[in-house]
Amino acid sequence: MRRAGLVVWGAHQLASSLVRPGVTTGEIDRGVEEFFLEQGAVPLFKGVPGKVPFPAVCCMSVNDEVVHGIPGSRVLVAGDIVSIDTGCSVDGWCGDSAVTYAVGPIAPDVQRLLDCTSGVLALAIQLMGVRSRWSDVATEMAKYVRDYGFSVVENFVGHGIGRKMHEDPQVPNFCTPAFRRNHDFDLEPGLVIAVEPMVNMGSKKVHVLPDHWTQSTIDGCPSAHFEHTVAMTENGPVVLTAAPAAGESVGRVA
Repeated sequence: MRRAGLVVWGAHQLASSLVRPGVTTGEIDRGVEEFFLEQGAVPLFKGVPGKVPFPAVCCMSVNDEVVHGIPGSRVLVAGDIVSIDTGCSVDGWCGDSAVTYAVGPIAPDVQRLLDCTSGVLALAIQLMGVRSRWSDVATEMAKYVRDYGFSVVENFVGHGIGRKMHEDPQVPNFCTPAFRRNHDFDLEPGLVIAVEPMVNMGSKKVHVLPDHWTQSTIDGCPSAHFEHTVAMTENGPVVLTAAPAAGESVGRVA
C-alpha cells in the first residue's frame, strides 16, 4: 500500500503546484488524471456510483464546500481555499489523501481553520501510537477542534482502506456513546485506515447541492479537510501517503 500512497503523495505535489488564482478546478483535475496515467495507477474516484457517477479523479471543494465537490470550470481566486481529495490503486492496493490548499493570501481566521484541521489530523496519528482504542483518539480529536471554537463534521467519517477504497471500520472524528458501545475498534498491527477530519468554521451541519455530490456548510461558513492513509504496525502508526523517505521514489510504478 505504500506504493499507492507514494503515488497519491506525488499527485498532491502536482496539485499544489497548480493551485493559484486564475486556474480552474478542472485543469487541476486533468493534471492529476494524467499523472495517474503516467504512473500506471488506477484512479479510485472517477465513476463512483451515485445518482450521477462521479465524473473526476479528484474531489475539489472550495470555501464553504465540505467534501465531494466536482471539478470543472470554476476559476480559483485569491483568498479561496480548496480541498483536494484523491486516491488511486497500484497492483490492487489503495491509497487516499486530502489536503486543503490556500489560493494566494487568505484571511487569518481561515488560516486558523486550516491550522486546526491539519493539526487535528497530526494529533490523531500521534495518538494512534499511544492509545489502544479508536474511541480514545476520536474523543481527543473532537476536544481539539472544540478548543479552537470550530465544529467537527459528523455526516462524513474516515474509513478502512485496503483492496477497496472504502472498507470497515468506519472512522469518526468524534465519539458518541453508541459508537463506543457498538462500533469501536482496536488500534492493532495490520489495521489500515483513512483518517480524514472535516472541520467547519461555523455549524457542523451540511447539505447536498443540486449536482448530487457536493456537500456544503448549511451556514455558508468555510470548511477544511485533511486526510492520510495510516497503517498500524508493530512499531506504531506509519503514514502511507506521506512524503518519500530517503531512498524511496515516486517514479513509475508499473
